[in-house]
Amino acid sequence: MSDDELGASREGDELVAYERAFDKLSRDWSNYLAVVRDEEDAVVGTMQLSIIPGLSRKGTTRLQIEGVRVAASERSHGVGRAMLEWAHAHGRARGARLAQLTTDSSRLKAHEFYARLGYEKSHVGLKLQL
Repeated sequence: MSDDELGASREGDELVAYERAFDKLSRDWSNYLAVVRDEEDAVVGTMQLSIIPGLSRKGTTRLQIEGVRVAASERSHGVGRAMLEWAHAHGRARGARLAQLTTDSSRLKAHEFYARLGYEKSHVGLKLQL
């Protein structure tokens, strides 16, 4: 999660918080943490997938894609595309009819990547620290 310019400043080395979060996520069927490994068994990609039932859009179930990360050494080699295609299949298999994701506004290359996969900029995201 810290293998990029934004993650380096907001992620940490203290594993306790990550372990607590992983424990919660791993017990919830609607969340899935995906890890991609290379031929040497090194982690080269991660993402969190959440299935969200909804009332809007005629009760559409959504696939929320969060925390997509591909190791710098593997970017532009098709890993990200394969991950997102797999995520879409995962969502469809669980009844999702809409995939949504957020990415930091400064990640211009990520915006271009998602646009190539068919994602459209349709909403403005807002955050509030609690």
